[in-house]
Amino acid sequence: MRKGPLALVLLFAVAAAFLAGTWVAHRSASKGGDSGGRKVLYYVDPMHPAYKSDKPGIAPDCGMQLEPVYADGSTGGGSSPGTPGTVTLLQEKRQAIGVAVGKAEKAPWTGTLRLLGRVVPDEARTYRLNAPLDIRLRKVYTPTTGSFVKKDQPLAAYFSSGYLVAANTFVNTVAGQTRSLQSTVGSQVQAQYPDYQRRQAAGALINMGVSESQILDMEKTGKVIELVEVRSPADGFVLERSVSEGQFASVGSELYRIADLGKVWILAETYESEGKLLRPGMEVKATHPQTKRTYRARVTEILPQFDPQTRTMKVRLETDNPGYSLRPDMFVDLEIPVRMPPAVTVPVEAVIDAGTRKTVFVDRGEGRFEPRPVETGWRMGGRVEIVRGLMPGESIVVSGNFLVDSESRMQLAAAGIYGAWHVDPVCGMHVDEGKAKAAGKTVDHGGKTYYFCSDDCMARFRGEPAKYLKEAGPTAKKETPKPAPQAHGRQEKHAAPAAAGAQKEEAAAESDDLPIDPVCGMVVDPMTARAANRVSEHKGKTYYFCADMCKQRFDANPATYLAKPGQGGMAPSDGRAETGDTPLSTPPAKPPIPASPAEKRKIIVPPPGPGGVYRGINVDPVCGNTVEAGRVSVYKGATYHFCDESCKRRFDANPTAFLAKPDQGGTAAEQTGHGEHGKDAHGGHGK
Repeated sequence: MRKGPLALVLLFAVAAAFLAGTWVAHRSASKGGDSGGRKVLYYVDPMHPAYKSDKPGIAPDCGMQLEPVYADGSTGGGSSPGTPGTVTLLQEKRQAIGVAVGKAEKAPWTGTLRLLGRVVPDEARTYRLNAPLDIRLRKVYTPTTGSFVKKDQPLAAYFSSGYLVAANTFVNTVAGQTRSLQSTVGSQVQAQYPDYQRRQAAGALINMGVSESQILDMEKTGKVIELVEVRSPADGFVLERSVSEGQFASVGSELYRIADLGKVWILAETYESEGKLLRPGMEVKATHPQTKRTYRARVTEILPQFDPQTRTMKVRLETDNPGYSLRPDMFVDLEIPVRMPPAVTVPVEAVIDAGTRKTVFVDRGEGRFEPRPVETGWRMGGRVEIVRGLMPGESIVVSGNFLVDSESRMQLAAAGIYGAWHVDPVCGMHVDEGKAKAAGKTVDHGGKTYYFCSDDCMARFRGEPAKYLKEAGPTAKKETPKPAPQAHGRQEKHAAPAAAGAQKEEAAAESDDLPIDPVCGMVVDPMTARAANRVSEHKGKTYYFCADMCKQRFDANPATYLAKPGQGGMAPSDGRAETGDTPLSTPPAKPPIPASPAEKRKIIVPPPGPGGVYRGINVDPVCGNTVEAGRVSVYKGATYHFCDESCKRRFDANPTAFLAKPDQGGTAAEQTGHGEHGKDAHGGHGK
């Protein structure tokens, strides 16, 4: 009778144990690692990797879920803290997309420069036959354009009245010389004079294009030849014929163009970077692609002309042409061996060329790949020179990098970066170049352009550029924080009466020495903080907070915030919160402190009214920073100004979250967004 209840109780116990074990295993997996049993070191803000937390949760600046960072260096979301666009790929995914890794090498390189050459006639072996005077072509012989002709081969015959005068003069001079030689009377000088006249008459005929053979015929026969023959001056090919029978040609008109193709030129076009590798006298192998016949050519000259349309230079080579196998306008393949000095080179496939930006992915180990902008030099033989951006021996992705690049671009898009990025020299945030240019947040200094996440950072840089460039430099030394009077917290004894504390706060409010929130770095009005009960006592000191969220985070772990330079009773050296190596740290915040101390109170205690406008100063209702007119939203008839597009988008999505309602008793400071730290955006203006 009792076996039934016992079995039922046992069944319920087993089911309860199973459910409890499943719940514990799921909770442990969600806290301690992933399905692979990896250990979680801490959690980071995916939009701001400098923010770290020892617990999962929501990022205070962008509202995104914090991502875990495991002991192996990977992250849960596929992104890695550090350089924007860095991605983490598990081994299985790397194998699936075919990612292969190689090393950047530095060594002398011997390669072959391959060019396409075009055969052209040698200008020194090209002959142009022009009309020596006004002529009438009476005969035109067989050779036409492209025909091969021998030296002294007749091409055409012409008649000219001017020629007849010169020919008769020559014949008469020769006859007179003959008679003079036959006479025995006269001196030797008188006998030489007719010979001088003959040479002059023959020279006139030669200038008219009369060949030597025709002149000899007239000298022997003593008769004038009526038609003058145009003959080829050398063995070659007729490149151009501009005559026809009966045609009249004026003096200087081109009749024939003949080229001797025993030696030819080869012209090749090369880019400027490749032209620097060539020198006159270099031996070149030329191959006819159809016949596969090879020729030994030699570089004779790198021509100075530059083609602005093709952006190329011309290289001239010379080669023998046995059998006239190379004809004008034929193409040949050129192989030029070149030796390069030692340089860092990578496979061509490793470089992603986006036109204005070239990128390689550096292997950081454990599946992490960091995009690295590089500058390239020469390119040949499947390799490209890296002029800047890589060190010898660094491991890079040489295959599958286009898929890695797509993952990287997704990470950049999530971070609000869609093009080239730069580091803000003031706050260290990564800034999209295009957005900064569009918003006018750029400064030219020392021949270089700097980009900023906000107008506040840009104004601070303009005030002290040397200070921030020194801090951003690789060898910069950190300035020792100097104690500021009454900064962060004011030391008070717990036994002091409340009236005394109120008097101190009132005195501080009247002076320019305002305390700073140790969590976010905002300047706080002590009287406003006391009225809102945003005050904490710790080890004999009083700390004031701009929002309830900051107070709660401080009360949970005061040592975390007091251990940071500038947050534990010492003012930061530059007004910025520095990120420490503590388990929980906040992103660098830039408190909206104007240049003069008197302006501090204008920001901390804005008058009641929409938009937090005080004497021409606009306060962002989301992050509390002072902003200039530019990004605005109109809500219930009031205009609100924003320091960044992200703040404006968050406000437009839910305005009431950042504006205190009148019946809630919100202070003026809370109306500007300082009292909404449940959706706080300290430092969010840098997103």
